[in-house]
Amino acid sequence: MANPGEDEALRVLVVEDEALDAELILDQLGADGLRLDSRLVDEEAGYRQALEDFNADVVISDLSMPGFSGYRALELLRQKDKLLPFIFVSGTIGEDAAIQALKSGATDYLLKERLARLPSAVRRAVEQAREVQARERAESELMRAQRFESLAMLAGGLSHDLRNVLQPLMLTADALKERDEEELRKHGELVGDCAKRGLEMVASMLSFARGAHVKTEQVRLSALFDALGMLLRGSVPSNVDLVLENPDDEVVIEGNHTELQQCLLNLCLNALQAMPDGGNLTLSAEPAEIDDAFFSEGELQSPGAYLKLQISDTGIGMDEAVRSNLFRPFFTTKKTGTGLGLLSCKRIVTNHRGYLRVLSEPGSGTTFEVYLPVGDADTGQDEALPTRGGQGETVLVVVERLGKQTMLSDTLELNGYQVNTAGSGSHALQKIDALGLPDIVVMDADLSLMSGVRTISALLDRGYDGPLILLVKQGQTIDREDLPPIRHMRFIEKPVSVNLLLRSVREELDAPDDEH
Repeated sequence: MANPGEDEALRVLVVEDEALDAELILDQLGADGLRLDSRLVDEEAGYRQALEDFNADVVISDLSMPGFSGYRALELLRQKDKLLPFIFVSGTIGEDAAIQALKSGATDYLLKERLARLPSAVRRAVEQAREVQARERAESELMRAQRFESLAMLAGGLSHDLRNVLQPLMLTADALKERDEEELRKHGELVGDCAKRGLEMVASMLSFARGAHVKTEQVRLSALFDALGMLLRGSVPSNVDLVLENPDDEVVIEGNHTELQQCLLNLCLNALQAMPDGGNLTLSAEPAEIDDAFFSEGELQSPGAYLKLQISDTGIGMDEAVRSNLFRPFFTTKKTGTGLGLLSCKRIVTNHRGYLRVLSEPGSGTTFEVYLPVGDADTGQDEALPTRGGQGETVLVVVERLGKQTMLSDTLELNGYQVNTAGSGSHALQKIDALGLPDIVVMDADLSLMSGVRTISALLDRGYDGPLILLVKQGQTIDREDLPPIRHMRFIEKPVSVNLLLRSVREELDAPDDEH
């Protein structure tokens, strides 16, 4: 957005069907020393195009035109940009119309007979919009800094936990070389358990650090508590007792796992900082029914069944002056704080159609209460074993890394499948040409020598008509429309568990043809 009066021209989009009136508007602005780059439109199609390619600093519009309404112009602008100044200039505008214009999102309104006020109105509107944009950019940067501040607090504890996880792996690797078969199995179970714990810790940290997922899903509260416990345990001082009262596995919330984790983690880290001399940090959940008496004046009211999450500490507490400012931007009681952590929590809870309350007194600790709408439990069992194993069906496994290829093929063969392996797309086609078409293909989505898309196309060219299981990275998004039209395709995120692999293969093979 240009600075009014500086060397860069102010880009003015004029919505007016009378050319003379438009000329008067631009002359008035130019006479006040503003350098202008303007465009005139008088119908909706041209206006829409200008919103896309003109990059206006301000829109000046008549209120009523034969073929196009100023209110419609304002509506279209606000769908695209909430901040860009929009000023109505009309021959006649009554009090009711003026109020309606401002309620609809207009920045200001003027009568055409009082155009002398237009330059100052434009300057003020553009400057205010620029200030808001600058503030939002600053808030965004500070929120990013606050996220990394939290990560820094967790890093030391996580590194300690990861060392504890890796140490048994290293010791067990040596022990495996000198044990009999029964002992090997026991040690193998220990290796698998430690590796799984390590993957869960890394996944929890990645989920928080990326912070970019916005999709909603059925979030199982027990899994959310487990992830929080894994992130927090290494960061909790020895003089603080962490108590996680895990809810029932069937309790779910409709929301975004990453954002909820960020919110609760923020509240927990704040609680730890409020207990410099030690104490107790408790995270619990219970059902709650809220009625009209629960809500504050002016708050959006939605009474009903909620899940109440409580984060309680026995720390220093806070007085009324601090409590009343907690969710104000940039307010902080910490020397190095950003003042945006609790504001971020408030935003997340509000986006989940929930409510955030704080109970605290000086010297008596603090309890944050997060109220979230209750969801329905998802009965799917991703980790359940299939009801039956393989019946000699052929599986083509296309994976570049030999270790992963071996693990997948051994798992499938031990469960009754005939497995052929290939280390690339071209190698897979050679196997098909030599051995015939498989019943199902399991393929890594990230093939380097011959891309997955080219490999799928080549499979179809050879007459393959079976299902395909694609192994994708965590968080990777693949648009099915970008892939060749294979009859049925399933995506599984890596790392792949044995149970999920076996269940997915069995379900794809057993699915009726009309589902493929």
